[in-house]
Amino acid sequence: MKKLFASLVLAVVAAPVWAATQTVTLSVPGMTCAACPLTVKAALSKVKGVSKIKVVFDKREATVTFDDAKTTIQALMKATGNAGYPSTVKDR
Repeated sequence: MKKLFASLVLAVVAAPVWAATQTVTLSVPGMTCAACPLTVKAALSKVKGVSKIKVVFDKREATVTFDDAKTTIQALMKATGNAGYPSTVKDR
């Protein structure tokens, strides 16, 4: 019984770290018209691992939920930048 328990403990400790869903808000100051959020959302939606996007024109920001095992915040910022809308992580 002790060996079984020790094996279980070892299996849990040695288990890989699982990915987590994260949410980040990006400041996108270059959005200057009502069509800009559509372009920003389209660019972000092409990033693998993104599951939810909310772009608010009035606040000039995009809130993105993503799987951190599939993408990074840097990749999200690169996507908006490549679409012509450089972004930075917004301070909370």
